[in-house]
Amino acid sequence: MRALVTGGAGFIGSHLVDLLLARGHTVRVLDDLLPQAHPTGRAENLSPAAELVVGDVRDRARVDAALEGIDTVFHLAGMVGNGQSMFDLVRYTDVNVKGTAMLLEALLARRADIRRLVTASSMVVYGDGAYACPSCTPSGCRGLRPRARLERRAWEPICPRCGAEVTPVATTEAHPLAPNSTYGITKRDQEELTLVLGRAHGLPSIALRYLNTYGSRQALSNPYTGVAAIMAMRVRLGKPPTLFEDGAQLRDPTHVSDVAVATLRAAEVGDDALYEAYNIGAGRPTSIADMARSIARSMGSSIEPTVTGEFREGDIRHCFADVGRAERALGWRAKIAFEDGAKELAEWVVGQAPEDNTERANEELRRAGLLR
Repeated sequence: MRALVTGGAGFIGSHLVDLLLARGHTVRVLDDLLPQAHPTGRAENLSPAAELVVGDVRDRARVDAALEGIDTVFHLAGMVGNGQSMFDLVRYTDVNVKGTAMLLEALLARRADIRRLVTASSMVVYGDGAYACPSCTPSGCRGLRPRARLERRAWEPICPRCGAEVTPVATTEAHPLAPNSTYGITKRDQEELTLVLGRAHGLPSIALRYLNTYGSRQALSNPYTGVAAIMAMRVRLGKPPTLFEDGAQLRDPTHVSDVAVATLRAAEVGDDALYEAYNIGAGRPTSIADMARSIARSMGSSIEPTVTGEFREGDIRHCFADVGRAERALGWRAKIAFEDGAKELAEWVVGQAPEDNTERANEELRRAGLLR
């Protein structure tokens, strides 16, 4: 395989690059080394065995240069994070949507050379996850979180039919896509551009809806992405992690090593798996409060998280994955338990010197009326 990884100097990308190299593949990376993710301006986590092309995925000339001699593309480049996307609309839309369109045009111009495109999507395309109402829809529905309930600090969603509180259930790929942030909208656009144009032009394509990926190398000083990384950064500095709402929100933390394996599998499987999106998650719901406590324990700390009781626009209540489709089509299942993955993250964080930007970011959101 002669692989191009866009965004390959980043968190998930650098782990994927390591896996590709370990399997004997040739790897090139296209990355613009965005300061928010790369504060030193260097690709510090990228293996020197990979070729680095510094450039923006929106720059057609740089994209064409990066695609020379390539047969497999992993598209991981993009802006990430719900909170920032709610006021930085143009940049998120431009990088994620225009960047994906630019890459696709370049790929279609050399379609005969490309055997697979794998695009990184996200759980954020769903908006909130699936719920069951024992009275109305026991098999799963969308829950509602009216503003009036949030302002009363009533956090659990209600049934759209009878108004009763609903229970979270595993979210399948058939769940309606209803993103509630700019970031979510752009990720939906990225995956739909990939799958629709891929099918139309015969460009073999797959989209992967990553759940809450965590692990070493995530940008600790970026306050808008990576809940586990932000928690670990705070504990590293002797501060309690701050949690919105009541801390009982359920997420699906999935270790980056498992995500890298799934991403490579999507490039290796047969054509029967093409033109579909797949949940890539552990399928094990964990509250964000329990995540914070596990991370603190892994770092030898007894710090308890601080629950603020605030809510942030663009956030969801619960989402965890039904991973049956990925198991059947990709032959993949997550292996790393959160307790073990938290230890790997903790061991890495201890050697870092992060800057805490969370309060600055939260004040930015409050001034914009997005954190109440």
